[in-house]
Amino acid sequence: MEQDWIMGLLGGLIIGLAGAVYLLGNGRIMGASGIIGGLVDGSGRNSWLERVVFIAAVFAAPIVLMPLYTGVDTHITQNIWVVVIAGLLVGVGTRMANGCTSGHGVCGMSRLSFRGIMSTVFYILAGGITMVFFRHILEVI
Repeated sequence: MEQDWIMGLLGGLIIGLAGAVYLLGNGRIMGASGIIGGLVDGSGRNSWLERVVFIAAVFAAPIVLMPLYTGVDTHITQNIWVVVIAGLLVGVGTRMANGCTSGHGVCGMSRLSFRGIMSTVFYILAGGITMVFFRHILEVI
């Protein structure tokens, strides 16, 4: 098995474990967009410290692990505007869907939530169509 596949499997297992620990530890779904959104719109005031620690860990983990993965090539575009616009569109999409890949895809599907499964199907489909359009038709990425 190629190293990329093994690393993807390990990453998926770690994310699943984190979602289970978060749910069992405090009874809430580990949805990154909901955690961030609660800080932005003020609805998460009662758990602001937990939310800030979660976000800090999301940023710190790659930095801490960076020395282990010096040869990683993401094949991301060199056009910074494509990255910025894509990030903004992902943010808008997660608010429209009331969740993101961690909430719907990992936690929702593992709980056999119909809403989580349907959301995951549609955002994976939209991501595939977007890639075909921007990579093969517009040749932007």
